[in-house]
Amino acid sequence: MTVHGFDTVDLSKLRLSPGAGARLDVSVEIEAMEFASQRYTVGPRPLPVTLDVSRLNGPGFALRARFEAIVQGPCMRCLKPGRIVVQVESREVDAGGGNGGEPADSDPEMHSPYVTDEVLDVASWARDALIVSLPETLLCRDDCPGLCPVCAADLAEVGAGHSHGESPPDPRWAKLSEITLD
Repeated sequence: MTVHGFDTVDLSKLRLSPGAGARLDVSVEIEAMEFASQRYTVGPRPLPVTLDVSRLNGPGFALRARFEAIVQGPCMRCLKPGRIVVQVESREVDAGGGNGGEPADSDPEMHSPYVTDEVLDVASWARDALIVSLPETLLCRDDCPGLCPVCAADLAEVGAGHSHGESPPDPRWAKLSEITLD
């Protein structure tokens, strides 16, 4: 089933019997994100997400989301434009009862924060799953050497021989040179 332009899906409208499942193709909007005061955009817009929804034998659903996103923004080493493609697969379980309707002693791990009264917030789930799937650093290329810590020259452009010679000792540490160990 293809659903276009929905950031949420009403799972009750699927009318799945226990053990039955459905595959949905939905489109969501993921807004730009900010990391270390830098803005990163997410595409394509809208972002196609494939949802696999299975009704549990009791109340609730087992959910799987899959999509590919393109994240663009400044490289975290040299600040040149960077672009990465991220494959995302995420799973959630919601044992039913809605948020707030479940018994007080129920296991919170069995209640998805993205499902409220059988309505799945696909956009929030996709955004959070993407963030978890991102690499630790977003780079313009895998071997980006970054910027020179002294003069901020792009080390990819100035080459491996770039140096500033031996720098003088930091005057804040001068007193340590007076210590003698016997």
